[in-house]
Amino acid sequence: MSQDILVEQRDGIATVTFNRPEQRNAINYSMWLDLHRISVDLETADDIRVVVFRGAGDEAFSAGADIKDFDLYRNNSAKARVYASAVEGAMDAIEGLSKPTLCLIKGYCVGGGLELTHACDMRIASDTARVGITAARLGICIGYREMRRLVQTAGRSAAMDILLTARLIDAREALHLGLVSRVVESDQVDEHVYDTAARIARLAPLSHKAHKEVVRTVGEDPGLTALTPAQEALPFDHFNSRDFLEGRAAFLEKRRAEFRGE
Repeated sequence: MSQDILVEQRDGIATVTFNRPEQRNAINYSMWLDLHRISVDLETADDIRVVVFRGAGDEAFSAGADIKDFDLYRNNSAKARVYASAVEGAMDAIEGLSKPTLCLIKGYCVGGGLELTHACDMRIASDTARVGITAARLGICIGYREMRRLVQTAGRSAAMDILLTARLIDAREALHLGLVSRVVESDQVDEHVYDTAARIARLAPLSHKAHKEVVRTVGEDPGLTALTPAQEALPFDHFNSRDFLEGRAAFLEKRRAEFRGE
């Protein structure tokens, strides 16, 4: 694996860094493939509780898909389908992580970079961040999966606003439109994100995993008309877990619970 993506681990938190600051952390074809593999590895790593995605430096989270790839991978519809499979594979793997995922957004977060953040659970932005999807400037269209995530995150009206205007939106408007979860002053955003990640990591991983599953199910079946027996049982299974016994005991004893994900 190249050094274009770095993975670091500390205290149960994995940090995935897009490491191309000179290219505003643009994501090339091989990086999309690497992101898929990295996500699979993180899913099976028992010592990882939370995953943080970020860009190297302060200028950009990611400027999106590397336009230099277009000549080789996206110069006709057949090649574009192959490229899209790599992009969708990476984003689906990130979205499918059972562990909470956070994005630390500084500077530019554009195109595929912004679309990737919508595969994550929380998007915390610096007050200097600028986000947008500029597909209309290139004469292309985003895919169905990316569109679904965008609409589920920000709603149809906001989605059409950023797609039709292809403009870059500042952090405060992005928060108003629902494109990001929180906005923090630039000199405090790193500490805020990792404090949030540490707080999440201390809580019950079984609860986090179940909440992600329930949110996904509600998004796919808002009327809850096609729940499987396993889905119906999910909110109640945790009462049989070791973590529930520990959480209840810790509450009564006024101490911090030590959750194991069991």
